[in-house]
Amino acid sequence: MFRASVNDQPPFEIDFSGNQPVLNGQPFAWDVVRLNDRMFHILHQNRSYTAELLHLDPAAKTVTLKINESIHQVQLKDRFDLLLEQMGMSTASLTKINEIKAPMPGLILSLSVQSGDVVRKGDTVLILEAMKMENVIKSPADGTVKTVRISRGQTVEKNQVLVEFN
Repeated sequence: MFRASVNDQPPFEIDFSGNQPVLNGQPFAWDVVRLNDRMFHILHQNRSYTAELLHLDPAAKTVTLKINESIHQVQLKDRFDLLLEQMGMSTASLTKINEIKAPMPGLILSLSVQSGDVVRKGDTVLILEAMKMENVIKSPADGTVKTVRISRGQTVEKNQVLVEFN
């Protein structure tokens, strides 16, 4: 069971443990066909959707999807995250970030921060183009930008430090 929120809307519960997903306690009837590693075709209530996985961050449990030309940011919490939250030990409050590194080689399309900026978890920091896809790089936690080590139009390598935090 997961609790998910899409584009900062109220969360919902989804369970994939059976043959068919269950959404907020109700069966969710859909037909999904995998087209390739990042593309899916979905039929739901006689409507057709094309879904593309733009970015997946397993550590932060976030997914960026493009569904019929609309971008959706999905934040997932599993049962352990929910238990920690109930105990007042949210993992978000325990996260201290020192830097953001490039997840893959690419080109910096835009930069949304500069030294001294205060960012919140989930704020867009930059957009990295890789393999003809735009990857929105977000802040994994709250922090203050210490140094921006890249500029718009710059090519970066995988694991290159892009932004440092205090």
